[in-house]
Amino acid sequence: MLDQLAVEQMKITLDKAINKKEIAGGNLMIMKAGKEIFYHDSGLADRERGLPMKRETIFRLYSMTKPVTAVAIMILLERGVIDLFEPVSQFLPGFKNQLVEDGNQLVLAEREVNIYDLLSMTSGLVYGGDTKAGQETESLFQEIDQHLYSKSPLGTVDIINRLGQFPLAFQPGSSWQYGTSADVLGAVVEVVSGMRFGEFLQKELFQPLDMRDTGFWLPKEKSERLAKTYADNGQGDLILYNGDHLGIHHQMDRDPAFESGGAGLVSTIDDYAKFATMLLNKGTLDGVEILRPRTVDYFTSTTLHNIAQKQFDLWHTLQGYSYGNLMRIMTNDSQTGVMGSLSEYGWDGWLGAYFCNCPKDQLTFLFMIQKKDAGTMPLTRKLRNIALSSLSTHSTF
Repeated sequence: MLDQLAVEQMKITLDKAINKKEIAGGNLMIMKAGKEIFYHDSGLADRERGLPMKRETIFRLYSMTKPVTAVAIMILLERGVIDLFEPVSQFLPGFKNQLVEDGNQLVLAEREVNIYDLLSMTSGLVYGGDTKAGQETESLFQEIDQHLYSKSPLGTVDIINRLGQFPLAFQPGSSWQYGTSADVLGAVVEVVSGMRFGEFLQKELFQPLDMRDTGFWLPKEKSERLAKTYADNGQGDLILYNGDHLGIHHQMDRDPAFESGGAGLVSTIDDYAKFATMLLNKGTLDGVEILRPRTVDYFTSTTLHNIAQKQFDLWHTLQGYSYGNLMRIMTNDSQTGVMGSLSEYGWDGWLGAYFCNCPKDQLTFLFMIQKKDAGTMPLTRKLRNIALSSLSTHSTF
């Protein structure tokens, strides 16, 4: 078990961050071999109304949606429905005849973007920035946000086909850059399965795993459980944030036309714990098999070649990690800035949702907050360092 000193240190560290107005509140869970060994919630889910953070509080996952999308692709891969080297244009014709930025000019792509590129973030697709690829992508997301509340919001496949017509930041497979690849994968699942992406996830993942509070939107009876989002006000306090971002309805109160495979899901800490435990159990939870063990081994492996790895290494807080299938994977535990063990994997979200699985330690760490631009905060690293430093790699629990 976690020693009592570590338990108290985690509670003190979380409460201190709340008192300093770094976050409004949070949920923290640690599991060993799928069994909960620590849970703590603290602070407020809604400061304006004084509503406390609770275990059943619902959070916007943002990029912690990405591993879920990658699992959907693994399901199709395992069934022989897709091949990772099939070109994306086979499913989404907007990706035919793509152009690539080369200095100040555009050149033809040397080959087509394929599914493997999307899973590795080596597609040349980006989120934003000063390049033509980034500017056009950012403009598209602004257009999506502008149409969110109209009578004709833009749908998943239509959006992604338009995205495919923009130039790529680099030749497919030649480098690494974080971007919209997971959104494209969601559209691929939709086309291949013949059902909406959200329907596929409900049928193949959420219902079998009993993830009752996970999806792309919330019915009215669950809306009160959605945590509010806060942002730094620049003066040592927090202000309420209500902005729509990356095509996501911030209030999550309507069935979206665009189901974002990169950012669109909401969930609870208990629901995501079921997803993480399924992966830690090599694809099975409570007798329900989602993936076969060998598929999970592949899913949690790195996929970057040397040049792409050099680009990934520029993400300085992920030193000692590589990347594959929309997740970080620890490859050198002596180079990381956090406690951990080889083969650890996971990801985080724009508003601070975070998970990691440590297969060698049979450990799952989950932290849920809602703060603008949070990603992996120093607070997140402090909490996981307390937890992991207290656990001997040879201990039994």
